[in-house]
Amino acid sequence: MVRTASTMLALGTKAPEFHLPDTVSGETISLSSFTGKKALLIMFICRHCPFVKHVQAELAKMGQDYVDTDLGILAISANDAENYPDDAPDSLKAMATELGFTFPLCYDATQEVAKTYTAACTPDFFLFDGDRTLVYRGQLDDSRPGNSQPVTGKDLRAAIDAVLSDRSVPSEQKPSIGCNIKWKQGNEPPYFG
Repeated sequence: MVRTASTMLALGTKAPEFHLPDTVSGETISLSSFTGKKALLIMFICRHCPFVKHVQAELAKMGQDYVDTDLGILAISANDAENYPDDAPDSLKAMATELGFTFPLCYDATQEVAKTYTAACTPDFFLFDGDRTLVYRGQLDDSRPGNSQPVTGKDLRAAIDAVLSDRSVPSEQKPSIGCNIKWKQGNEPPYFG
């Protein structure tokens, strides 16, 4: 486990397009799957990471809390499933089912989507407004495994609520911290390491 921080992609960046299979439904998910939503949250997560395990109940709760709102949510795992079988599609499907995710959990087999979003760690969060412009990238909250801070999702929830209420999101944002994405050998992006 390498403790890694978000790359903090520039605010104002347009959401890159993608087409990924949902591990639960088998449907292909893309940006157009969220057409009409006022906000779109893309989370890079995985199953085996202790940082994700620490917050996974809150991620599931967030999905339930915002299910009837104008927020689209998508989770993506890009870890090398060959070397990390807990992060293979069948295992991700089991995770989504066990936790009751109300949003798709896709698998990025080529890791190209993670690269276009400059995802670096799990969990890594990217919130886009209705124009699919990046307005928040950073931490869920101040809680980390072992630091005794409660998992509340307050930072990310505040950003989501601001977008849904047509308010601006403060540009002062703290990076997420987690395990590094498990890149396939020779596939590491230039921003990693």
